[in-house]
Amino acid sequence: MATPGGARTGRPRATSRAELERLGFELFARHGFDRTTVDDIAAAAGIGRRTFFRYFASKNDLVWGDFEEQLVRLEGLLAASDPTAPLMEAVREAVVEFNRFDPAIVPWHRQRMALILRVPTLQADATLRYASWRAVVTDFVARRTGRPADDLLPRLVGNTVLAACITAYEHWLADERSDLSGLLATTVGQLAFAFDELP
Repeated sequence: MATPGGARTGRPRATSRAELERLGFELFARHGFDRTTVDDIAAAAGIGRRTFFRYFASKNDLVWGDFEEQLVRLEGLLAASDPTAPLMEAVREAVVEFNRFDPAIVPWHRQRMALILRVPTLQADATLRYASWRAVVTDFVARRTGRPADDLLPRLVGNTVLAACITAYEHWLADERSDLSGLLATTVGQLAFAFDELP
């Protein structure tokens, strides 16, 4: 609303990715993901649709946040791992660290992952994102073992590590008392027995 002097009053406009995410998640919690539109989020932020699309290509992208930047972070954690450590130990430590969050962020991350894992309309998008995440692990395994990235073993490890992480997240969402880092350490750690011949 404009005042006689031309200044705007009321809720200030939200023009950051973080604020748009926060507002989006609030609306998803109140109305559900499918019933919340980009227009709803833009209106809550006091901006137009065009401004929303400067930050996110779609409502789905808002749920995933800075996913591409996070993939770069995972690549960095794997690259920085001890080259003398067993491969699966290096993967486990990187995955656990990658999924470590400040306690203040945990409730938002829990809501994000509940949407990703439980909302059917997000599943197709999730498949593409999972493929990108899996490729980071697969490429690391390929480099460590000296095999091509499309070789059976690196692909097998990439797929099973992803499955182990999803299993840990599903358990974490079902039991709020559980510890995410511990669950990931356990599920990914179990894979060391299956791939104990890897360097």
